[in-house]
Amino acid sequence: MTENDKNQPPQRQEPPGTTGDMRPEPQDSMTGYQGRDLLAGKRALITGGDSGIGRAVAVAFAKEGADVAIAYLDEHEDAKRTAELVRAEGRRCELFPGDLADGRQCAAVVQQTVDALGGLNILVNNVATQWPVDSPEELTEEQWMRTFDVNMHSYFRVTAAALPHLREGDAIINTGSVNGLRGNKSLIDYSATKGAIHAWTYSMAQALADQGIRINCVAPGPVWTPLIPATFDEEKVAEFGQQVPFGRAAQPDEIAPSYVFFASNRLSSYYSGEVLAPLGGETTPG
Repeated sequence: MTENDKNQPPQRQEPPGTTGDMRPEPQDSMTGYQGRDLLAGKRALITGGDSGIGRAVAVAFAKEGADVAIAYLDEHEDAKRTAELVRAEGRRCELFPGDLADGRQCAAVVQQTVDALGGLNILVNNVATQWPVDSPEELTEEQWMRTFDVNMHSYFRVTAAALPHLREGDAIINTGSVNGLRGNKSLIDYSATKGAIHAWTYSMAQALADQGIRINCVAPGPVWTPLIPATFDEEKVAEFGQQVPFGRAAQPDEIAPSYVFFASNRLSSYYSGEVLAPLGGETTPG
């Protein structure tokens, strides 16, 4: 990463945003990553897997020997590109579009994954939305409910549908956020969902310990994904990530190995209920 790569020019997209329109495009294809069969024979479902962290995780899992199913909203071109990257590694990739704010869709993607891949061993709850506000008065009940339906309720619903298919040695990985650790005055509802995800991870780890199913969380700081130009104004996009000690946002490729760590029993068999926070040199809040 050179000094010129640290920051991005001002830019804006219509939500949910697309990778191909970002400048520079994110590093999200795990180029140069060498797998070691850490997930050989595993079947994974990744929500929000079409782009950003989800794409990088999907490719990393494929490089480690896993077949992958991707659940996403309607970013079809991004999803197709993710599938191409996974299939280039010789692994299967199934694409399941739909709105995970709908409980029926949450149940459907799990069943579709099991039917297509023959089972399920790894669940990555990663889908998210955010809508910045300038004051608490701007935050409507409609926005609050939508954010919780996508960011938190989908995690609960997809996991509830997945649990009957998971066995001892299987893993669940949730995507949290630094904003769930310290809050964010312009992302009030988003931060609340991420804090809920962290606490839910702690509780579920205790509840699933007897079954031998591990559940952990990755809570990144700023990451350069389509969500950023699709939800922030141009000035905030240009400054995005500069506040951390490293002086830049992370690339998705830098975050994905944390998910491999939590997915692999060889690497993390004694970890459950952990929140791992890659924050670019910042001390973890709390």
